[in-house]
Amino acid sequence: MGASSTILFLSFKGLILAVILGALIGLEREWAQKSAGIRTFSFISLGAALFIIISRLSFERYLGVSNLDPSRTLGQIIIGVGFLGAGIIIFQPKENTIKNLTTAAMIWVTAAIGAAVGLELYWIAVFATFLVLFINIVIFPIEKKMEKRIQRIKDEKKEG
Repeated sequence: MGASSTILFLSFKGLILAVILGALIGLEREWAQKSAGIRTFSFISLGAALFIIISRLSFERYLGVSNLDPSRTLGQIIIGVGFLGAGIIIFQPKENTIKNLTTAAMIWVTAAIGAAVGLELYWIAVFATFLVLFINIVIFPIEKKMEKRIQRIKDEKKEG
C-alpha cells in the first residue's frame, strides 16, 4: 500500500468515524425529541471532518508549490455556506418545530464535497457523497422508526 493510498484509507476511516460519532450524538438528541436528530448531526460531523481533511491534504499538495492558501478559501466557503443554510431554517411557533435543519446540514456537507473536488481530492469527494447517500437512505428510515416509537411512548404516558 503506497503513501497516497494509506492517506486516502485513513481519510475514509476518519469520515466514517465522524458519521458514526455524529449519529450517536444525534441519537441522543432524537431520544430527547429535539429538532436536530441523527441525520443532522451526522451531516454536520461529516462536513466538519471533510473540511479539515481537505484542508490538511491540500496544504500538503500546495505548500511551497503555489501561493494558493486553501485554508483561507475553505474558511470563506464554510462561513458563506453556513449563512445560506441558516437562511433556509424555519421556526414554526404554532407547532413549536424547526424545519430544514437537515437540509441546511446537507448544504454545508455538499459545499465540503464541492471544495474537495475543486482541490482535486476526487476520491474523498466521491466517498463523502456515498456517506451522504448512506445517511439518507439507511439512517433516515431508522430515524423515522425511532420517532414513531418515541411518540408511542409519550402517548402511552399521557394515557396512563
